[in-house]
Amino acid sequence: MSNTSANKLSLWSLTALVVGSMIGAGIFSLPATFGRATGGFGAIIAWCIAGGGMLMLAFVFQTLAQRKPNLDSGVFIYAKEGFGDYMGFASALGFWAGTCIGNVSYFVLIKSTLGAFFPIFGNGNTIPAVLVASLILWAFHILLLRGVKGAAAINTIATFAKMIPIFIFVVILIFAFKGNLFVLNFWGSPETAVMSTGDLSHLNDYGYVGHAAASIVTTSEPESLFTQVRSTMLVTVFVFLGIEGASVYSRYAKERSHVGIATVLGFIGVLCLLVLITMLSYGVMLRPDLAALRQPSMAGVLEAIVGRWGAIFISVGLIISVMGAYLSWSLLAAEVLFSAAKSNSMPRIFATENSKAVPSAAVWLTNITIQVFLILTLFSEYAFQLALELTSSLTLIPYLLVGAYGLKLAWTGETYETDKTDHRKDLIFAFIATFYSLLMLYAGGLKYLLLSAIIYGPGTLLYIVAKREQHAKLFNRAEMIIFGVVMAAAIVAIYNIVTGVITI
Repeated sequence: MSNTSANKLSLWSLTALVVGSMIGAGIFSLPATFGRATGGFGAIIAWCIAGGGMLMLAFVFQTLAQRKPNLDSGVFIYAKEGFGDYMGFASALGFWAGTCIGNVSYFVLIKSTLGAFFPIFGNGNTIPAVLVASLILWAFHILLLRGVKGAAAINTIATFAKMIPIFIFVVILIFAFKGNLFVLNFWGSPETAVMSTGDLSHLNDYGYVGHAAASIVTTSEPESLFTQVRSTMLVTVFVFLGIEGASVYSRYAKERSHVGIATVLGFIGVLCLLVLITMLSYGVMLRPDLAALRQPSMAGVLEAIVGRWGAIFISVGLIISVMGAYLSWSLLAAEVLFSAAKSNSMPRIFATENSKAVPSAAVWLTNITIQVFLILTLFSEYAFQLALELTSSLTLIPYLLVGAYGLKLAWTGETYETDKTDHRKDLIFAFIATFYSLLMLYAGGLKYLLLSAIIYGPGTLLYIVAKREQHAKLFNRAEMIIFGVVMAAAIVAIYNIVTGVITI
């Protein structure tokens, strides 16, 4: 891929890549997703954990960009540099697979959005939905093959365009916000709050004295706060995916310092939006009604406030948003395969470029993989939720390795021999980022780790091909043990799917 000045990206273009990658399907699903899981208090805790953890990870990306400027191949190169060839490959494979499945979630959500107006699309996993999604997929495939730089420009435009309905949504909710309704939702068990007041009359102001009010009084024993917060963790990871966008494209930056700045700026801006959308929703609808909304639930929230046009308005914004995010993630996926092949972590065919300097083989494999997963959504009852949580689980492994590499540098003092500036701070930030990634993997549960192993294990075939091409040794002893554990987990996962223990 050409690296001339004509292909250089400015600070704002890099920031737009981060924002464009992060604001996609997830942000439009937040009201219902959090409504099903927890109340306002649990949501505050969840965003503090997720925001703090991801901010530390953003700082690690910023530190690594400054201290290891020669490592400009993206997320996986840090794992390879710090923990060896196989871990570098695993990081590249996990990130790439996560972007592919993330793109599947985008298609499912687009069709679910249209399903509210055209029942033939259902919840996004019907045969007509998959056929239309496939047409869109291969249309984007053609666009990508015409040039990455042009696609990046389109993404920048789409990023600004999709912010308009999101901002309008926030403004409307600010004016529609009801404090006493928010209080009912705050503790995550609105039935307790209502019963303790002994008075349902004030719910008349919001039109909830029918089904919703009845459901509040008859709700069963609420879950613990810990369980509520835990159930939101993979969702919060999903909405932050894309934070590494500037790092992946670091070799295109006009100035290396822009990589870290773009990552932090993009993260802070998106975090503010995510928190506002989540918390304001608790002030306009009762939690049972939020939980009952179909995705994209932002459309249902706005429709409850302003009428049918609100759902249409958000639905159009979602389609623009998801298309832009899909383009960003497709670029990221192809770039990861290309860079990994350049670094001898993937078969060399993925380092080939067409006449437009686009890694065509990487684009082809990415879109073929997305097509396969699109077909598999026909057999999943909750395709969007499965894709969302599996994407998060897959991508957490590369994030964990990035945090661990930052921790390793700070712990050993590498790169700090002559410049000890921020040494203690970097050590603390990297430790928190690493711990956060481990915590999220735990919160996600064993199911998604096992499903991830199905990709990591058999996917190692690509690593074997790359090593054969280089006539190099496949594994050292530690890598062989890791590979054995992953393959064993993959076998267990497949067995549990076949026997029905794990449902998809």
